[in-house]
Order: sequence, then structure tokens, then C-alpha cells
Amino acid sequence: MIQRNFTISILIILLSSCSLLPERKVEIISKPLEIEIMQPDLPRPVELTAPKWFVVSEATITNPCKKVVQEDGTEKRPKACAKEDTENPDWPEGYTYLDRFLDEMKDQNNGEVLFVATSVGDYKVMAEDMQELKRYIKQLGEVVLYYREVTTKTEAKVNETNKD
Repeated sequence: MIQRNFTISILIILLSSCSLLPERKVEIISKPLEIEIMQPDLPRPVELTAPKWFVVSEATITNPCKKVVQEDGTEKRPKACAKEDTENPDWPEGYTYLDRFLDEMKDQNNGEVLFVATSVGDYKVMAEDMQELKRYIKQLGEVVLYYREVTTKTEAKVNETNKD
């Protein structure tokens, strides 16, 4: 029994003690790790469409006479002609740009007319805002290109050092 207790004690001391085992040297190696950086897609370009603006006045529209081919082959408009010889014989006498605009809007909108207007000052503000938007988008594109260039150069340098 004493021998058994002695064996267990020695076994416990040997198993729990590290000083009896020879030291192992730990080697620390530092080397660069390749980090794969996902390249972002460039933003889709903004496609702006210019708004359609109407200038409507009560000035009478000129309804010119149809061109007449002369004997030498050139075309000329007579200064005066009958109503049926004008380019738009269906226009009434004194037909204005306002009348034509209202007729076109009624045709396009099932007989209803709606005006949306802006002042010159508001139009100027809208134009300046549009330029600001263009500037912002251009600068954002430059930031993305810079980021792409920097990360691409970093990856190229890492690949070059790994070859050596």
C-alpha cells in the first residue's frame, strides 16, 4: 500500500510538473498576409433628362404661304395668298401661340389643360442645384477610382514581395 501511494504521488508530481521536461523554444515568424479586398463596382452614371419648357405668348403665329416652285427650279413663297394656299389652312385668323399650345395640350391630355410654372429665380436655383449634384457625383466617382487604384497598387506590391 505504501508502495502504491508512493507510485501515485510520483506519478502526480511528474504529470503536474513542467520543470522536469526540457524547454521548447517558441519561434515567432512574422510575414505579411494577403488580404483580399473586394473591388466595388463603379456607380452607374446618372442620366438626367432636360425638362421640357414651354414659352407661350399671345403673339399671332405667322401662317406663311406654301412654297411655289418657279420655272428655274427654285422655291419661293408668295407674299400674299388665299387661306387654302397657306401651310396650315385649318388655323383660324389671328391664331396665337397660346391657342396652339392649348390645342396641343388638349389633344395630349384628353381635353384637359394644366399649367405648371416656375419663376426665373426658381429656375436659376434649380440649375445651380443641378450643377451641385453633378459636382458631388463627379467627386464621389473620383473617390471610388482613388480607392480602387490604392487597393490595386497594394495588392500588386504584396504579390511582388511574395515572388522574391
